[in-house]
Amino acid sequence: MKFNLEVSDELRQACPNYRGAAVYATVRNTLHSEGLWQEIDAFTRELQATETVDSIKQQTAIVATREAYRACGKDPSRYRPSAEALRRRLLRGLDLYQIDTLVDLINLVSLRTGYSIGGFDADKIQGTDLCLGIGKADEEFEGIGRGPLNIEGLPVYRDAIGGIGTPTSDHERTKMGIETTHILALINGYSGEKGLQEAAEMTLDLLKKYADATEGEIVLY
Repeated sequence: MKFNLEVSDELRQACPNYRGAAVYATVRNTLHSEGLWQEIDAFTRELQATETVDSIKQQTAIVATREAYRACGKDPSRYRPSAEALRRRLLRGLDLYQIDTLVDLINLVSLRTGYSIGGFDADKIQGTDLCLGIGKADEEFEGIGRGPLNIEGLPVYRDAIGGIGTPTSDHERTKMGIETTHILALINGYSGEKGLQEAAEMTLDLLKKYADATEGEIVLY
């Protein structure tokens, strides 16, 4: 793993159960993967048949992330964790956005597991140190497709020059695109270590299946 991952004291204090999993791989991105979308469509049908907007708030990883937001100082009903937002979208009968294979794949893992997952173009990250802290007042952050995002009180990963990802939105600066050849996926386990290894292995397996991933690594931290 080319990155050093650490969790700040302030985040540990607010969220003592936090554990993370990082997945790094060399990949080939494409605009669309039919096989991947068959899996997404199958999950969508299952979700709509078995869950409700109220029941998704009882999913372990989503509950823990919402509690982490409150502990860090953010209202999770105003700034929803991405995993919850994705499930709510499908349960409202709206289609999942189709972006590209890497983004769609990360969304599928997030939907299946309830973890909010950051997916980054590893070559756009500045430096090799990434630290998970808590957003400050007036800290600049350009959310993907959202514009300026108020990240005060949100858990945030920072590289050498600033924030790159929160459980609500990642930063435009490090977003994945069709040109991406190295992915770093950060899986946020605010409910603890249980299930993280399985989610990381699911991510890597899908990357191998749909993005020709090689040199895959998994690190728990």
